[in-house]
Amino acid sequence: MARKEKEQDSENPGRLKQIGLTYKMAKRVDRWIGLWLILVFLVTFGIILGIGILWGHPVYLGILGFLVALLTTAIVFGRRAERAAFSQMEGQPGAAAAVLENMKRGVVFTPAVAVNRQQDVVHRAVSRRGVVLVAEGNPNRVKGLIAAEKRRMNRVISDVPVHDLVVGTGEGQVELKHLRKRVIKYPKVLAGPRVTEINDRLRAMGDLMNNMPIPKGPLPKGGMRLKGNNQAPRRGR
Repeated sequence: MARKEKEQDSENPGRLKQIGLTYKMAKRVDRWIGLWLILVFLVTFGIILGIGILWGHPVYLGILGFLVALLTTAIVFGRRAERAAFSQMEGQPGAAAAVLENMKRGVVFTPAVAVNRQQDVVHRAVSRRGVVLVAEGNPNRVKGLIAAEKRRMNRVISDVPVHDLVVGTGEGQVELKHLRKRVIKYPKVLAGPRVTEINDRLRAMGDLMNNMPIPKGPLPKGGMRLKGNNQAPRRGR
């Protein structure tokens, strides 16, 4: 029992330090984040406390308001910190891979299935939505990489829908912060066992970059993690 309490006490400073580092990271990009958090807390607490005073229960609703204000502030902090993290990662090699690697369960992610000498790269995500090829690099050069990868995959999964996206801020490209939403926006057309079967076929086909190290994706200083860390074990690496 004493050992458990000791372990919990040792974890708390780590969590607080992580929050502090995340705040510092976010503040470098979002200088008004502190003011926004204070404002959110005060407004939320003030509204609920005001309702409590009108109803004649200021103590009970004051306590409730404090807890709700803390929760609301934490949610706002998480969203603004994530936005700041995406802003710092935008345009860096491996950024798309970092987003895809942190997606929820049901997505089997394989990095760098195609790459060229200029370090343009194509990643692959297999899920119930089919296969999504996500490219990073020069938009003109990656078109050839995507087309070649589609032809290669067509030999073993010609009956599976294949989507392609290019990460960037230009016309027809997908911004990094919208990548996760764009991937899960595609309709689900496959059953779970079929996803495993398709991924096994692609693995058997062999990936161009199986034995080459690639950037894992930049994480801003402070170790900010993206949402959706409960991913399934990666296959195809």
